[in-house]
Parts: sequence; structure tokens; C-alpha cells
Amino acid sequence: MTLILASASPRRADLLGQLGLSAKICPADIDESVRLGERPDDYVLRMAQEKADVIAQRYPSAVVLAADTAIDLDGRILGKPGNRAEAAKMLRALSDRGHRVLSAIAVSQGGVQHAELVATEVFFGPLSNRDINDYLASGEADDKAGSYAIQGRAAQFVQRINGSYSGVVGLPLYETRKALREVGIEPPTALAE
Repeated sequence: MTLILASASPRRADLLGQLGLSAKICPADIDESVRLGERPDDYVLRMAQEKADVIAQRYPSAVVLAADTAIDLDGRILGKPGNRAEAAKMLRALSDRGHRVLSAIAVSQGGVQHAELVATEVFFGPLSNRDINDYLASGEADDKAGSYAIQGRAAQFVQRINGSYSGVVGLPLYETRKALREVGIEPPTALAE
């Protein structure tokens, strides 16, 4: 059975590899605009579902896995920054407080889709201007939801998380494994050495 990952994210491909699975990479090109009045939870779920639908139409006999991740800060969606100034503004807003990281997955096969949303609370300590400027200079904030990558240098800003670490990175593995098993893709329990 062919598995397609509807994402260009190397992080998602790496996480899928942690399940002992590989997939054909086929990013979905969709409009990622937020609809007027759309709640963050609904937005992230819709994005994952639309990505899965687009690729499933091209590959109707394959299993398509799509995902989306965004930051929910007081009901406001923080997506990927457009530039460094926007990234700095996001990091200042996240400083010394908590936020929710929303990751949705959608698995499509034969016209049937299963979608699930995972919310994780992430708490940042206070960030100084130097912390923010040094982090931005590293380039790691570019193209990341909320302007940070928890698996990289931004880990030093995180006081604690409550929920799925892999969901914050971009693909909640527990939920992904469960959804793939439901469509007949059985990730190995132990990887061969």
C-alpha cells in the first residue's frame, strides 16, 4: 500500500521515520488563508483535511497523510512569519507566558477521511531582546509556525509543555500511528538494527 505524505516539511518526514515508515512526498498547494471568524482549532483541522483531499484526488488508491500546525495565542492564529520583524513580534508575544500549539492530521484512503486535532500547551520563560535577536539571527525562526522550532535552539526558551512533543514539532506520532493502523498501515513496534 502506497503512503503519501502531503507535506514538504522535512521535520514531518523525519517524524514519520520514527514510526519506521517512509512515504512518497507530495506537498499540497492550497490556499492557507484564515476565513473570517474562523477559530484556530477549526482552521488547523480544515488545513489538514484540505491538504489530504487535494492529494487523495491525484492518488485515489494511496493512503494520504496530511498535517498542519499553528500557534493559538489567545484565540489568534500565529502562522509562519512573513519576515524577521514579524517573527520578532511573535516571539515577544510568546515571551513569559503559555500558548497552545495545534497540530491536526488527516488520513485519506478510498474517499474516506479520518482527521484529528491535538492541542499542546507550551510555556515560554521571559525572552530578552538579545534572546530574540540572537535566535532570529540563527535563521531557525524562518518558515516556522509561531516563529520557533521546539526541536532546535528554541528549546532553551521552553519552561514546560503539557501534551504531545511530536505534535509541537509538527506531526503528533501517537495519533498518526493510530490513524494509519486504522487504514491498514502497521508501523513496526521495534525497528531492526
